[in-house]
Amino acid sequence: MVAFLSRLNPTPAFPDYPGPHTVGTVDVEIPVADLPSTAAAPADASPTVSFRIFYPCQDQKESARPVRWIPSPQRPNLSAFARLLGAGSRASDFFSYFPTILYYITIPAQRNAPLLAPPASNKRWPVMMFSHGLAGNRNLYSHVCGSMASYGLVVIAMDHRDGSSPVQYIRATTDTPSKIVDEIKISHSPTPEVYAARDKQLRIRCHEMSLIHAALLKIDKGEKVDNLDDNTSHTKKERVEVLSRFAGQLDVHTPGRITFAGHSFGACTTVQFLKSIFYAKERPQNAHSPLIVPTDSSLTSQVTPASPVLLLDLWTLPLRSPTQSWLLERPLPSYADSSIGGKNILSVMSQAFFKWTGNFNDVRRAIAPPKNFSGPNPHLFYPATSQHFSQSDFGVLFPFLTSKLLKTEDPERLLLLNTRAMLQVLRDMDIEVADVGEKSLEGEKEESILKPSATGEETVRGWVRVAVSDADNTNAGISIEQDKKQKPSDDSEGMDM
Repeated sequence: MVAFLSRLNPTPAFPDYPGPHTVGTVDVEIPVADLPSTAAAPADASPTVSFRIFYPCQDQKESARPVRWIPSPQRPNLSAFARLLGAGSRASDFFSYFPTILYYITIPAQRNAPLLAPPASNKRWPVMMFSHGLAGNRNLYSHVCGSMASYGLVVIAMDHRDGSSPVQYIRATTDTPSKIVDEIKISHSPTPEVYAARDKQLRIRCHEMSLIHAALLKIDKGEKVDNLDDNTSHTKKERVEVLSRFAGQLDVHTPGRITFAGHSFGACTTVQFLKSIFYAKERPQNAHSPLIVPTDSSLTSQVTPASPVLLLDLWTLPLRSPTQSWLLERPLPSYADSSIGGKNILSVMSQAFFKWTGNFNDVRRAIAPPKNFSGPNPHLFYPATSQHFSQSDFGVLFPFLTSKLLKTEDPERLLLLNTRAMLQVLRDMDIEVADVGEKSLEGEKEESILKPSATGEETVRGWVRVAVSDADNTNAGISIEQDKKQKPSDDSEGMDM
């Protein structure tokens, strides 16, 4: 009877996170004035930084406060989310006119729950920083971030105040008033004006990432930070101080241990941030418009060849900005160590982006090793039937609608494939995360997710390995020549990033 009634509930619901740990969450907004200077502040930078932490927690299900998925105001966010699907105006209206139902969607994480003691040998939790794409925010990738946390990571889901979100509300500090950052409409056409506008956004994003890194260091050291979010409890409506629980629990001081990840424009942000930090001392004198010039030695020491790089549906147009050509010419930091090479680089495309010729070729160039490199190759895959939104929360929340509109299949499995691949990259870099356990896919071994098949067949159903270059002899999936025959020539993919 309960199962029957649950099917009648019109409110979309998330599946449980797949890992063995219960997941807690806390919202954080910190005044920039509370943080050490990490770089010169770019134009229009906000006076606070904002992020949500997903973390392994002690189970407090009986007293847990609901965590709402839709931020306020709902209508602008819902319309923007519909556009992210690449849907037309009728689908946008469908989402935006049901705020009452959608308001009750909750994230399957427990607000302000006590942090679980880390089981890793160093007694610290590994950390991942995640950057959202256009029309996104810290909530829109809650399932992939929460899934990673359920396997034993502390995941920092960032809010970017660069005009890439539908709307961002910035709280007042002791020195600055509250303000609203609305969405900025920027064309996807490659013009000088578009490149300049995306560069401006990337400067804000990179600055925010550097400040959030500084915030994590302060939190782990047990130093007080002013969290502007109220974080009240469910029952007593009293403020709960959660950040102090993370003191001495985060693996953020050892160089190369933080994982950097993002989706679409967030994946682009990740690439540009890592290169800007790692190659800061190599910036040529004629590169007059850098995205960030780091002044924090703890940040420059953190980004190393060992830093894991997880890129979900990388959007590459901003990488081609003429003023950032010096970054485009340089490989990802991983290749500075031939023993690592592409071992810690994972790029997972959607099938839709795989078929977008120009962007796909740029993805290959962005993750490729330099010429004459003899180390490990990077990992490049796409899940069959996936769309650009498949790595966000949309697929698992609205499986019927998205399957009918965009012909996707089995959205929960699509996200699980992404999660498994990301986890295996971390294991290969000796970062301790939990085993897949009962959520293995059809009895397949965990490590098979990254390994090519000796027979040329799929190692994991629907998980297609793609060659990065003609020299990628380990590939047993789609070759470049096969790819050229399969992809259409239209580079004007009309969807948000």
